[in-house]
Amino acid sequence: MKTLVFSLFVCFAVQVHGWSRGDLEKYGPFQLALHSNLIKCNHDRNLNLDVSGIDVYFYDFSKIDVEMFTIDEAAQGILSIKHLDKKRKFIIYIGGFKSQINKRSYEQVRSAFRELSDTYLIMIDHSQYTHNRQGSRKSYARSVKYVHYIGKAVAQMLAGLAKGGVSPKNMHGVGHSLGGQILGQMGEEFTKLTGKKIARISALDPAGPCFANSFTNDQVRAGNAEYVEVYHCNAGALGSSSVIADIDFFINKNGRSQPNCGTPLIPGVFDSSKAASCSHRTCIDLWTASIRHPDWFPASKCNSYGNFKKGSCTMNDKTIAGYWNPGNATGMYYFTTEGYDLSS
Repeated sequence: MKTLVFSLFVCFAVQVHGWSRGDLEKYGPFQLALHSNLIKCNHDRNLNLDVSGIDVYFYDFSKIDVEMFTIDEAAQGILSIKHLDKKRKFIIYIGGFKSQINKRSYEQVRSAFRELSDTYLIMIDHSQYTHNRQGSRKSYARSVKYVHYIGKAVAQMLAGLAKGGVSPKNMHGVGHSLGGQILGQMGEEFTKLTGKKIARISALDPAGPCFANSFTNDQVRAGNAEYVEVYHCNAGALGSSSVIADIDFFINKNGRSQPNCGTPLIPGVFDSSKAASCSHRTCIDLWTASIRHPDWFPASKCNSYGNFKKGSCTMNDKTIAGYWNPGNATGMYYFTTEGYDLSS
């Protein structure tokens, strides 16, 4: 009954007041559960949760080699690999809620990096702590509790690599959804351990529920790495609309909904779970497509989607979004995927 009443209130609010940035976190489908006290958001850093069951996969595509380690053994294991080139880039990929090493999103990332011979790929499988086997609400609440501890464990692994001679300047964290928020904790903890920052964090539609309205230090943000970029594809629903990175990219319809995802007139409220998930994962699609296409996705600095849509920002500063973003632009940037085949 609470959810029904709240839904009616949302309809009234939409008609009378209109939307503003952040409203979708308040009124989106996941947020109905939050306001009905069906999801408990717990960011407590004093729980001492054990995450030793995290698996780490190391890929050297130039030698067609893959190694698997537990999180506690990963740093030493990677450093012990014969012919390890410590001057290469080390990409650390962290998936989101319900993800695991055999999911399509992980294969999508692996496939995109197979042709980059100057790069190692490290994939983090935290599914033992972020699975969906207890139902979505209970499982998501449990997963949120583990975000800090997973991030801390990955930071300890990276600190071990740094101690063994891998420069933080060659470390680039990439994460989708809950993985994007884990990266924030990872970057913060890495700095505490080493006094340095990894080079870059790319958060692909970092999770919104339990994060967008939480304290800033619970969210991925500027300062977690030398350069932090956030891509918004389902902002206000499954993704966050917080603008606290060095650069925030808003894709297509104000970063809220994506083409061909069946999004209704009022995105974030009456979406089917399929429509929201489709928009949410589009951030993976466009970011992996950018690896193969360095000139795709020119983005314009702009203070609002309305001005971008009207063409008022065409003369503003430009940058390239995606993997090849040069990392020198800051602020809010907008771009469209219209005319690009994200599957190519």
